[in-house]
Amino acid sequence: MSLQSSSASQTASPMSSPGRAPKEPVAPAPVWLQRMSLVVFVLFCFYIGGILAVLPWSPRYWDQNGWLMAHPAIDAIAIQGWMRGLISGIGLVDVWIGISELIHYRDFKG
Repeated sequence: MSLQSSSASQTASPMSSPGRAPKEPVAPAPVWLQRMSLVVFVLFCFYIGGILAVLPWSPRYWDQNGWLMAHPAIDAIAIQGWMRGLISGIGLVDVWIGISELIHYRDFKG
């Protein structure tokens, strides 16, 4: 009888491996850590998004870039307006992701 009950407890949890006890659920991160990670993520999105939105239109960093001048095939594509707009658009999407995360944030208390 005890053999049947131990095999039934092992089949009840499909995620646990045979011979191991089922793991207890992991507690969520503290609220302060969740909020701090949100602040870091939003600042990261704003910083990278701002750089990607502005940098293609700066002649000092885009038109006079030594690496691009050393690679003429890539430079021919990079100086096109549609490529600058594409990279700026990716930057604006990144800023939007940061704003969206900021607006839709909820504390997870488990």
